[in-house]
Amino acid sequence: MLLDRFLPRIDFDSYEDFKQNYKVNVPEDFNFGFDIVDAWAKQDESKVALVWCDDHDNEKTLTFSEVSRLSNKTANYFKSLGIKKGSVVLLVLRRRWEYWICATALHKLGAILIPGSLQLTKKDIAYRANAAKISAIVCVDDPFVIEQAELAEPEAPTLAHKILVGAPRAGWLDFAEGIAPQSEEFPRPEGEEGTRWDDIMLVYFTSGTTGMPKMVRHNFSYPLGHIVTAKYWQQVQENKLHMSVSDSGWAKFGWGKIYGQWICGAVIFAYDMEKFVPLKLLEKITKYKITTFCAPPTMFRFMLQEDVTRFDLSSIKHCCIAGEPLNPEVFSKWYELTGLKLCEGFGQTEGSVLIANFPWFEPKPGSMGKPAPLYNIQLLDADGNPCEDGDEGSIVICDIDKEAPVGLFTGYYKDEAMTQEKLGSGNYDLCDMAWRDSKGYYWFVGRNDDVIKCSGYRIGPFEVESALLEHPSVVECAITAAPDPVRGQVVKATIVLAKGYEPSEALIKELQNHVKRVTAPYKYPRIVEFVKELPKTLGGKIKRAEIRRNSEQ
Repeated sequence: MLLDRFLPRIDFDSYEDFKQNYKVNVPEDFNFGFDIVDAWAKQDESKVALVWCDDHDNEKTLTFSEVSRLSNKTANYFKSLGIKKGSVVLLVLRRRWEYWICATALHKLGAILIPGSLQLTKKDIAYRANAAKISAIVCVDDPFVIEQAELAEPEAPTLAHKILVGAPRAGWLDFAEGIAPQSEEFPRPEGEEGTRWDDIMLVYFTSGTTGMPKMVRHNFSYPLGHIVTAKYWQQVQENKLHMSVSDSGWAKFGWGKIYGQWICGAVIFAYDMEKFVPLKLLEKITKYKITTFCAPPTMFRFMLQEDVTRFDLSSIKHCCIAGEPLNPEVFSKWYELTGLKLCEGFGQTEGSVLIANFPWFEPKPGSMGKPAPLYNIQLLDADGNPCEDGDEGSIVICDIDKEAPVGLFTGYYKDEAMTQEKLGSGNYDLCDMAWRDSKGYYWFVGRNDDVIKCSGYRIGPFEVESALLEHPSVVECAITAAPDPVRGQVVKATIVLAKGYEPSEALIKELQNHVKRVTAPYKYPRIVEFVKELPKTLGGKIKRAEIRRNSEQ
């Protein structure tokens, strides 16, 4: 077990004990590639690290020893191309097993890894290449990705190498061919080429819901921040399969498919799905006997549209959700069918799990849970004063200037002005609204700019969305403000209907009355629009700002 190298204490008697006494020791030269991947390989050469499959019946199992050797070969190959400590490399690999190899290799080199989504366009790739000074891109052999990268190349002068994973292609370096002749040994770099815990390891581009994406900067201690994410929220088990549903282009991948899970010795299960199909996902969970499982609430909602009772899900011991707030109706239906309580976790690209449902207390349907240790999380009002129980406030991580929490971002890459603006006060305001009940549970309200002000009332979109999702006709919805000459703003519901339902005036009236019954009558949606799908960012978040703009036209 590697955890005791980093945690003075692993077991705790209560949430209060956990919150007060959880600590992480960060070695001066901590490097995930050497101190986790290679360490497991040395401890047990047969220990399984990854079980991978795709939609075409391809399967692959990798031990930590194999990941160690392959990442060494890859590090040597990258080094031969001039990639070194501080070089910036973009990985666009979906859920290919090679992602884990490339990521580990880049960490060993001390290069800066930028994960990228398969949906990036020419504009997106060119923007990232120039903003971050990317020197190489490693892509999966997807026609769209290849085309967009090739179109972006003339506008990206720092991009020196294009490397392809999969079928060879003219104009691209072949990944498999490149690593084949390389040595399986890669000595840990020392001196200036070695890494410290506070060197830059990883840069995430945010979803860009407001303006151009920001470059969120994490250092080499970041993986240790995800011990809480994996062990105490997702409750992964050593040598058992854990599945988090995420593309490698997003921070959720770092949350659930590599760092904390491998530190805890869990086996990562990776299903390289080309498209989310609820039945296929249920089949994979059943076939591979997943032990711990994490997915966004939307996926649970769509799985619940199928006959879940057809599948043997008894291998699952713990389920959790993240990425968006959990609606109580989803919690109740999943629990009724499986006996599993969905444990919500909350956070941002900028950190590890911040608020979550931990093992020492019962999850409340719809609640984010309670603050994670290492983070001094407070709810503050508009004047910066702490909120009383029951009052809405902005979620703020306080006192980061006194001791930077392990797992929290260190600023925005190549933008010290924004870094100072966001972190210079010693507090980090997430710009998310929540309230806390008398038992210490936190409840999400919405983004600061999503809260609706109607006739003097403040209406959080999440509560209305939860009410609508209790109705069988609603599979997905977004609540936004629409301008109104009398009330200032009114509530608008944009709804995706479940199978078997069609839009009608009668259904609109039924949904409005349903919300009046479930929550305060003044919160009902005065405008209802039915759509085939909701507009979303590349990261899968609902583009509420786009819906609001459409309402204003």
